[in-house]
Amino acid sequence: MKKNIYLALLSTGILLIATALQKNYQPDDEEYTEWKEYLGGPDRNHYSTLNQITPENVSNLKVAWTYSTPDSGQMQVNPIIVDGVLYGVTSSVQAFALDAATGKEIWMFGDKLKNFASTSRGVAYWSEGNDKRILHTIGQNLYAIDATTGKPIPTFGDNGKVDLHTGLPEIAQKKFIISNTPGTIFEDLIVMPLRLSEGADAAPGDIRAFNVKTGKLAWTFHTIPYPNEPGYNTWPKEAYKNTEVGAANNWAGMAVDRKRGIIYVPTGSAGYDFYGGKRIGKNLYANCLLALNARTGKLLWHFQTTHHDVWDRDLPAPPNLITVKHNGKMVDAVAQLSKQGYIYLFDRVTGKPLFQIQEIAAPKSNLPGEVTWPTQPVPVKPAPFARQAHTLTEKDISPYAENRDSLIAQFKTYRRERFAAPSKEGTIILPGFDGGAEWGGAGADPKEGIMYVNSNEMPWILTMKATPKQDALAGLGTGERIYATSCVACHGSDKKGNAKSGYPSLVDIEKRRDKAFVTQIISNGKGMMPGFTTLSNTEKQALVAFLFGEEKKEVGGSGNAGTKTPYLPFVSTGYNKFLDSKGFPAISPPWGTLNAIDMNTGEYLWKIPLGEHEALKQKGIPTTGSENYGGPVITANGLLFIAGTKDEKFRVFNKKTGALIWETKLPAAAFATPSTYQLNGKQYVVIACGGTKLGARKGNQYVAFALP
Repeated sequence: MKKNIYLALLSTGILLIATALQKNYQPDDEEYTEWKEYLGGPDRNHYSTLNQITPENVSNLKVAWTYSTPDSGQMQVNPIIVDGVLYGVTSSVQAFALDAATGKEIWMFGDKLKNFASTSRGVAYWSEGNDKRILHTIGQNLYAIDATTGKPIPTFGDNGKVDLHTGLPEIAQKKFIISNTPGTIFEDLIVMPLRLSEGADAAPGDIRAFNVKTGKLAWTFHTIPYPNEPGYNTWPKEAYKNTEVGAANNWAGMAVDRKRGIIYVPTGSAGYDFYGGKRIGKNLYANCLLALNARTGKLLWHFQTTHHDVWDRDLPAPPNLITVKHNGKMVDAVAQLSKQGYIYLFDRVTGKPLFQIQEIAAPKSNLPGEVTWPTQPVPVKPAPFARQAHTLTEKDISPYAENRDSLIAQFKTYRRERFAAPSKEGTIILPGFDGGAEWGGAGADPKEGIMYVNSNEMPWILTMKATPKQDALAGLGTGERIYATSCVACHGSDKKGNAKSGYPSLVDIEKRRDKAFVTQIISNGKGMMPGFTTLSNTEKQALVAFLFGEEKKEVGGSGNAGTKTPYLPFVSTGYNKFLDSKGFPAISPPWGTLNAIDMNTGEYLWKIPLGEHEALKQKGIPTTGSENYGGPVITANGLLFIAGTKDEKFRVFNKKTGALIWETKLPAAAFATPSTYQLNGKQYVVIACGGTKLGARKGNQYVAFALP
């Protein structure tokens, strides 16, 4: 009898494992020979148990193969590797497949002449038997591609693609939508991140799941609640109609606990980012970690990390699913990074915080019409992994700045209280708009409960200005009106932009680009610039004419054209870094760090600067750290692989001590997270080297390393 029961249980266990593998489940003890999903797995831990490369032999790594894409430019891609095939994306958003042992191209999908303006962090993979699919986004469309041939699957959506506007209200159908981050697979569903405008014209950030086989919409969760939905009373009554308020979207990706059927979704701010007079209230479910039933989209629990966000404090990366020891018990937990430098740790099932979270008093705004929330949530542990603006004093102004005295004078004029609201005089944002933590996310050892976080310490200055009244725009040409309402914040009223902060000058644009190119950028966006999809062709032509110096003044014009974006009484003057005269951060180093944090205790194991500036190094200045983008890879046997810095270095650290073990020069800076996999008995580490960001030179290579 006992034998029969044992055999029945054994066969049931085998069946469950087979089903799990078929549906993309990954048993906890499976050897991580592949890198099947974005950031290594559904837990988003950037983690591998592969151990051929060790702390003792890592210095012997050599280039195993390289692959040159047909274009060059920023690549944020974390490639996936399945069945000996590497799937990646070029800087012009073409998906491709390579032989993962040699780097030889198998297929490529997409047209670089039409889709060069965005960035992508990779693709998703789904399989059932012989049906193997790559899910990839180009512009507003989600494509299902045959993983073997690279051809669209005609039975998915509209001949292989689904418009990501599907399921949104009619008013949002022409609004800007793309996706930079791979969707998250659960059974036969893919839940899609979306990048939207950050203005008041943004589409709503509804979380939506699509059927992987058919492309049909499966469920929707409203992040700006409808009447009779929980959270509705945290917004103005008509916010859900998307006429003056939008976004609260997930753009950074998600994690999923497939055993429990829970998907964890971090959301961003509501639009407009820096003035909330049109959205008075706490604004659920913007800036939240959401735990949703992955099959239905039903809300299980939530936590809001910023109330009524006016600082662009999007949750910037997928959470990490880890196990920690808490009050003597092992607890499955979810850890969410923030731009502010905080880590929020919760029981994965109940949403109960595992470390106390305090509501700290926040000052009021001095902008008419703005009502900031009176408190903001701050975890007691761990301590922030990045400095906070309110802790800065004059002593923190960089000792290496040649214009230190003038920087101190500037510093004294800025608001820097804890949670200081945006202001006309200027407010220091530290960590900056990019974090703190950013889209690269944290690596983690899921069983030890230790997180590894790379962080920026770049201060930015947020300055608000009153906008012209609608009737003041009436005497301007259509193109100039559109520029004044939509473009000035980044490119300036003088069109000179801000090169140090990454916003190009538009002065003499007609000498560098033709009208077709500029029109395409206005329509589709480029890099972090959204596309202005609600502008008519006539309005786009008028804007281009203004930029090219060809627009005639419209005496007594109506002022209505180009003003579809809701009127805001105050807007930001742009994204401006607080820099010294040489372009370095105005505060003392470190300017970028790498941190190891024991989430069992909330204590730091180590913290080191990450990145260096050759010009300062030659002057004998100690390693300062630098801005960095893209996350680490962690191995069970003690290694941490990371690039992410402008200095073009790929580094390996001892994960237990933070000691540098090995570094090499890449063909271009790699602002991306590496991947590791094993094929034919050999372990590889591969990384995308596209450069471009932070003024780094362009690149176009994927580089794979292995032992000789």
